[in-house]
Amino acid sequence: MRDEFPLIRHQPTDSYIVSRYEDVARAFKDPVFTTDNYDWQLEPVHGRTILQMSGREHAVRRALVAPAFRGTALQESFLPVIERNARQLVEGFGNSGRVDLVARFATRFPVNVVVDMLGLDQRDYDRFHRWYTAIIGFLGNLAQDPEVAEAGLRTREEFAAYLLPIIRERRAHPGGDLLSTLCAAEVDGTAMSDEDVKAFCSLLLTAGGETTDKAISSLFHNLLRHPDQLAAVREDRSLIARAFAETLRYTPPVHMIMRQVSEDVEIAGGTVPAGSTVTCLIGAAGRDERRYADPDTFDIFRSDLSATTAFSAAADHLSFALGRHFCVGALLAKAEVEVGVGLLLDALPDARLPEGFTARETGIFTRGLEELPVEFTPVG
Repeated sequence: MRDEFPLIRHQPTDSYIVSRYEDVARAFKDPVFTTDNYDWQLEPVHGRTILQMSGREHAVRRALVAPAFRGTALQESFLPVIERNARQLVEGFGNSGRVDLVARFATRFPVNVVVDMLGLDQRDYDRFHRWYTAIIGFLGNLAQDPEVAEAGLRTREEFAAYLLPIIRERRAHPGGDLLSTLCAAEVDGTAMSDEDVKAFCSLLLTAGGETTDKAISSLFHNLLRHPDQLAAVREDRSLIARAFAETLRYTPPVHMIMRQVSEDVEIAGGTVPAGSTVTCLIGAAGRDERRYADPDTFDIFRSDLSATTAFSAAADHLSFALGRHFCVGALLAKAEVEVGVGLLLDALPDARLPEGFTARETGIFTRGLEELPVEFTPVG
């Protein structure tokens, strides 16, 4: 596709598909590629989120939420939450000598972190995990399975019934948690409504959870398949960030992101008519030999991917998008991955894949391992 058909009119998704790095990067940065498609793609389960906004409305909403996910706020408020949750899950592995890192760690860790960051009841971990699973299922339901669709729509109602009373309570009695911070945030006289806060928390649960969930298991699997790089990361934990950046390029958690063009656009040798949806293939763009040397090889030391800028809007991978809609939670994801993978390396010093194990990835919009069984020698 990248070589012969860089622009495809795809009838089943009623969209135009681009797969080259330069075209996907342009779709993320050029304002003519809007996020109007999120009105039908995300709003049914989340409500109206920051991703659907543009211009000053988007800039103000982003300014309201962004400070909580960077710098001092991230380090002082949320790093202890991240470390505590990762440690609790790792301690739960026991001494069986085998653990599925997808079921027992990756799918639980980021969701539990979000619940704790928001200052919600830890007894609701399982409820949030169920909501998270239902929303992810809805977003990837290209086959339009009615039961999957119904579960996603029902989750929006359940989540609102749960969270809106808590939001009102936090406005009256704020604490030191993220939910209180979002309720109190104000920029140029603008604050977030209860519905704004609820929609952002719903988005945080799924967007933050899904990316980190699949990235951790994929990263660990990539390292296990490349023992020399695993040994290097064990020796120098600062390389976890490089391994994360390379995983986002090589096996990205999000394989497709859609945009909608506001006018006729010339791209990839063709024309996309105004109002059309453009499907950007992140997974294909990350393997584009026009951009990366030896792109089908996992290499944390590659010179054409910078770990320094990988978690900013200047990133040279595409998993967090680019431009004005660059993922506001990128630094949170980086902190979760660095802490989580670091503790896994400590807890599983001789981690190895079971003999004969073949990894299986599933998913279309988002994609990751179904399971990741790891064998280890129990301590003590």
